[in-house]
Amino acid sequence: MSRPDIKKRFEKIVDELAAPTSYVKVCHEHYDDEPMPSISELQQIVEKCRQLIFPGFYGFIPINPTTLKYYTGLLMDQIYELLVEQVLAGLCFSCSQERTLELLKSRKEKSKDITINFIESIPTIREMMSKDVEAAYLNDPAASHRGEVVFSYPSIRAICNYRIAHTLYKLGVPMIPRIISELAHSETGIDIHPHAQIGESFAIDHGTGVVIGSTCIIGDRVQLFQGVTLGAKSFPLDENGNPIKGIPRHPIVENDVVIYSNATILGRVTVGHHATIGGNVWVTDDVMPYGRIIQGRSRVEKFTDGGGI
Repeated sequence: MSRPDIKKRFEKIVDELAAPTSYVKVCHEHYDDEPMPSISELQQIVEKCRQLIFPGFYGFIPINPTTLKYYTGLLMDQIYELLVEQVLAGLCFSCSQERTLELLKSRKEKSKDITINFIESIPTIREMMSKDVEAAYLNDPAASHRGEVVFSYPSIRAICNYRIAHTLYKLGVPMIPRIISELAHSETGIDIHPHAQIGESFAIDHGTGVVIGSTCIIGDRVQLFQGVTLGAKSFPLDENGNPIKGIPRHPIVENDVVIYSNATILGRVTVGHHATIGGNVWVTDDVMPYGRIIQGRSRVEKFTDGGGI
């Protein structure tokens, strides 16, 4: 094919891609002085947060009294510098207001406040993660020690990303929490929405294929196995036929519940405390406290005697 022919075909493609009807739904209008969310910088932030939360496991923080404070302060400074920019990117990306210098200045100040508040929350995140590690260790006979859990369990990496993202979500940061959660989804196959509310001592065994929807509420000492879905049923539509967003549509799982592999729980149902959900079952109704739902040979069998599987 001659170069003129190639040039003609290229010109046609350029015209198609440059037509507004082609990109109107997938284009972001970028403004000067506004940063864009950066996957690589968010990965750095998560890695540095993991170093603070699990000293001695991630990175090269020496664990001794003379150097730990120095390295901790250094990491906090690095997180601050990176996160201020990414919080600002999230605030700018989701803004529909007309851009002015005053608005950009106020967003920059807001991003600094949010970042400081996040860093103040890191001790709480560490406390929560220490309980999650303990739950994973105690619930898995195959775990030889806690260090193995921290280093090698994908659930710990996914839950850590979730707790970081959820903290930013509660601080009002748009966009960025979802990206942080999806980084863990790509890394581990565990999909936890940052809006979900998850209590203490949360354990996911194996983890691949676990999905936790945005309006889920999960209590303390809950254990999930691989393939569990805490999802929604069909979405209600508005008068224009579009899904209504933001309404509670995912399960509530109370304290001390165990949900075995590939169970699917859909809709705003409540799984009562100390209940057990067997593998491969489909649940769309409430489950009583201490209830058991297991898959029989030809039907789902429900028990409420408080016994185990």
